[in-house]
Amino acid sequence: MSKFLEVKNLSVSFPTEDGLVKASNDVSYSVDLGETLAIVGESGSGKSVSNLAIMGLHNPTMTQISGSAWLNLPDGPIDVISAPAEKVRRLRGKVMSMIFQDPMSALHPYYSVGNQIAEAWSLYNDGSKRDGMARAAEMLDLVGIPSAKDRVKDFPHQFSGGMRQRVMIAMALVNNPSLLIADEPTTALDVTVQSQILKLIQEIQKEFNMAVILITHDLGVVAEVADKVCVMYGGKIVENAGIDEIFYRSQHPYTIGLLDSIPRVDKLGSHRLKAIPGQPPSLIGLPTGCAFAPRCEFVSQVAGSLCTTQNPDLSEKTTGHFSRCFLEPEQIVTLTGRKASAK
Repeated sequence: MSKFLEVKNLSVSFPTEDGLVKASNDVSYSVDLGETLAIVGESGSGKSVSNLAIMGLHNPTMTQISGSAWLNLPDGPIDVISAPAEKVRRLRGKVMSMIFQDPMSALHPYYSVGNQIAEAWSLYNDGSKRDGMARAAEMLDLVGIPSAKDRVKDFPHQFSGGMRQRVMIAMALVNNPSLLIADEPTTALDVTVQSQILKLIQEIQKEFNMAVILITHDLGVVAEVADKVCVMYGGKIVENAGIDEIFYRSQHPYTIGLLDSIPRVDKLGSHRLKAIPGQPPSLIGLPTGCAFAPRCEFVSQVAGSLCTTQNPDLSEKTTGHFSRCFLEPEQIVTLTGRKASAK
């Protein structure tokens, strides 16, 4: 059965004076209605650019895009990568919507939040300005902003960071989209507010049965939210699996490195945090072999210097668990001392 969104071999590059920036390279994933896919990786790993391509938000004169992203709609599938820009524009904000990581720069400072939400609603609905403001108040109430009917008249600077993010969520959901892309929705928010925002997205997802893509650099953020996870590094997906597989049976050294850098309550006092050495590679001049090889502690365990001469394929290590690594699951267990199936 087809998923609601199916991304296949999507590549996004930016020609520059210094060379071609391969920001997203041969990326494939899918997400269905009612499902949450988390895309995780360091800054510059290619998480956001592929989803901006899905939304049709790249400048076509400055971007090279190949591959496909199929939305399986009730009236037939559409590839938003090859579809005319006007057709994608009509889908944006209605069928698919996006929450940006910096609500202060995404919201217009000179218009009230109610006017901005009402404008998004009016693009796809017939009704008066009063109807739009009523819908805006309804959405602000839905995302948990107190005294919503009064606050529709307020401007972005009159809201806290967490409240501005709720406004962005309200705007993204005003037309009941089927796909919601949340790009670092908890960046710069304190831990308590982060939890509130993630819980809000979960609750609204259940209410509207949306497909959700959560983009983040923090594996800890996705632990209670995601159904499956794509880990990206150097513009490529290096691991793709269900949430339990990623956390308890991870198969790629980069994912393992990310997990070892997260504080764990169940290992307080006995679990020393480890930083991944080195820096992410330049997307202009990626290494010949595995992009993670210069930072990987297990390079010497692979015979024939394969890690530095060949780029491993994203292969299925166990059922539904894909990893871009020459090491087999049994070797990972031996090298890391992790139990193959323990939680």
